[in-house]
Amino acid sequence: MKQPIISISGIRGIFGESLTPENIVKYAAGFAKYCGSKKIVIGRDGRMGGELVEKLVEAALLFCGSSVVNIGIAPTPTISLAVEALKAAGGIAITASHNPQEYNGMKFISSKGVFLDAAENEKLWKCFDDLDGAYVTADKVKQVEYYPGFMDFHIARVLDLSAVDVNRIRKRKFKVVVDCVNASGSVIIPALLEKLGCRVIKIDCDPTGIFTRKPEPLPENLKRTCREVKRQKADIGIVIDPDADRLVIITEEGKPFGEENTITAAVKRVLGKTPKGKRIAAINLSTSRSVDDVVESLGGKIYKSPVGEINVIKKMQKVKAVIGGEGSGGVILPELHYGRDSLVGVALILSELADFKGKVSEYKKALPEYHIRKSKISLAGLDPEAIFEHLRGKYREYKQNFEDGLRIDFSKSWVNFRRSNTEPIMRIITEAGSAAEAEDMQKQFHNDIKQFLKKK
Repeated sequence: MKQPIISISGIRGIFGESLTPENIVKYAAGFAKYCGSKKIVIGRDGRMGGELVEKLVEAALLFCGSSVVNIGIAPTPTISLAVEALKAAGGIAITASHNPQEYNGMKFISSKGVFLDAAENEKLWKCFDDLDGAYVTADKVKQVEYYPGFMDFHIARVLDLSAVDVNRIRKRKFKVVVDCVNASGSVIIPALLEKLGCRVIKIDCDPTGIFTRKPEPLPENLKRTCREVKRQKADIGIVIDPDADRLVIITEEGKPFGEENTITAAVKRVLGKTPKGKRIAAINLSTSRSVDDVVESLGGKIYKSPVGEINVIKKMQKVKAVIGGEGSGGVILPELHYGRDSLVGVALILSELADFKGKVSEYKKALPEYHIRKSKISLAGLDPEAIFEHLRGKYREYKQNFEDGLRIDFSKSWVNFRRSNTEPIMRIITEAGSAAEAEDMQKQFHNDIKQFLKKK
């Protein structure tokens, strides 16, 4: 039997193949044991088969003596918020994030409303392998509390954020095309937009879990949505991934705003509303330099972490950042909670656009312009450390960072070499002021590595 993928991001597998009733129960029970069989919040992203996974998770938690709060179909950030608000011992988001439709899985949330870090995951994985004493007798089984209205709580909290100007957004009466890929954002995102006075045109906003396109919100998967934005003469397009923690914007021209620009605009909004001396942001090492430029222009400080939401969160907590996130369209605002949250991103960016008064395409042009390119090389049969050592030596005169592979910063560009945690590959990410330069950098570094390997 094929096994699901187990990583710091949780459990993912193909429904009925690598994700079976047996291992769903095993992992849910392991998490209950990790939490001390206390209160656990669960919710799901609306995928096909999600209801069956939900019932199995429920039953496993009850068998372990946990009390369960089920908030139904809900974004992952809503589940995180519920864990915090209800003072639960943890939470389980039943989701496979942006994986294809045939996948499902579980993301595990700590009592603090954030994902588990590496050390916490190690403890959890040990619980998976040792369920002795996890189960209780029938007289100790507790109840399930169904709480489907938690999305209203989430919306209300977003509308109350200090950097969100509800009145100004309402005055703009934005015409918005919203694409929620028939998943967890399908109800909450249109509801938020309507609360903000927007005229909402829905695409795939029925939480059936039937994906009509590839679920990851990359430009190549959003061609239909881009056409619809232009056809409807909308002011903006808003696209959410299946568990609604990532936000992608489309301009009124029907062109991608850029995932990188989502976090750039959000940082600009929050720091601009933050007193000097407290303008601190944190991002990962693979996020666009446009964020650096915006922070610098506002007299703030920028800090960077290895890739991964929990890594960014830990850095934010350490440096007391007021805004943070990742270049994949994930915005983290501690004023609400520590976690990527598409609702926060929507409200912040609409506030920015309301103040800007111009079109989304014009706002994009006003941001620092950078272009990112990504590629990968196979490490099968190779010594990755030798490659890293060669690159470190060849570019030793430039600023280098070793927190997440190797990042080299040049005067107006950078490159990050990262080993994959799940595949025998090295990722190469380059960013420069033009697409052509970013592509040329890719060719340069690929050639560097090829020449080095030839000499070996």
